[in-house]
Amino acid sequence: MRERASVVIVGGGIMGLSVAWHLAKNHGITDTVVVEKGYLCGGASGRNGGGVRAQFGSEENIRLMQESIRMCRDFAAEMKINVWFRQGGYLFLVRNERARKNLEKSVALQNECGLATRLLEPKEAQRIVPELDIEGVLLASYNPDDAVVFPWPFVWGYAEGAQRLGVEIETFTEVTGFETRGSRIEGVVTNKGTIRARRVVNACGAWSPLVAALLDVKLPNRPHRHEICSTEPLKPWLKPLVADLSNGLYFSQSMRGEIVGGISNEDVPEGLDMGSSHRFLALYARALTAAVPLLGKVKVLRQWAGCYDLTPDANPIVGEVDTIEGFYQASGFMGHGFMMAPVMGKLLAQHIAEGTKLPLFDRWNLRRFAEGKLLSESMIIG
Repeated sequence: MRERASVVIVGGGIMGLSVAWHLAKNHGITDTVVVEKGYLCGGASGRNGGGVRAQFGSEENIRLMQESIRMCRDFAAEMKINVWFRQGGYLFLVRNERARKNLEKSVALQNECGLATRLLEPKEAQRIVPELDIEGVLLASYNPDDAVVFPWPFVWGYAEGAQRLGVEIETFTEVTGFETRGSRIEGVVTNKGTIRARRVVNACGAWSPLVAALLDVKLPNRPHRHEICSTEPLKPWLKPLVADLSNGLYFSQSMRGEIVGGISNEDVPEGLDMGSSHRFLALYARALTAAVPLLGKVKVLRQWAGCYDLTPDANPIVGEVDTIEGFYQASGFMGHGFMMAPVMGKLLAQHIAEGTKLPLFDRWNLRRFAEGKLLSESMIIG
């Protein structure tokens, strides 16, 4: 392991690896070290459903995801690795008046930003997915450019690409403390030794508050267990990812034919828990078979869980903190960090390397919670 580095990135998920790759590729900062407590794909980056969408309720998220989708589409060719990128669209469903108004407002904003999203009456939504039971559905939205990918190759692609450029990735390496001089970071202490560095990126997702606490920085993030399951493979029939904003149900069909999905479940243990539960399976099975009755006899093959990284205002925490010089945050992405990582890695790398002042990072800075400048995002699944 290097004794010195220009940048140390804590967290070897897709967010941290994207920052590392962009630092090396775009800015020539190759003496970066990524430290990961476990193995690659062991955290949320390897446990998500692989959705990539621009259908959001804030202009910032819409604009970011327009670029991120383009980057995801080009990823396989650039990194020479197959990610099974497929643009079948996202079909959102709403079942109450409040959600209907929010969806209408969000789609209007998406159209202003240049998205091809359109509002659909229930029967129009059923024409896209004929197997869908539309009883109780008031309105839907559909954007054909939204996509689904296989998550693991994205992580591997960024890792291998960064390593080819000289970045060092240290797995099973835990950060246990920091060396500081006044309010400035001087080094990162790990269970394998100390790395002298003055710039550190905290990209640990739901684990980020634990790392920040080592520097007496308090993050308001909290982890929330989110479970997913996969069925036996079926013949291809489902083109879009379907998401119900009333109960958090979402499901799509993989390239192998499996139905992969999850649902909101508030009754989960507090803390960093990645166990599976029968309650989730019951909630998901009832909601899925109500949405698509034909799936009632399909067998579930496996289920797993990961941790969403939640913030009080459903927006991320990004950029340098005010109290510690050289300590950058990239967390709080509400379960959408995977899809935002390509563009966020690019922007954060630019910010670190060039000191570029980005209005988005000021908007998403940690200080907003102390100042009472909370934000909002209406289109959160799960």
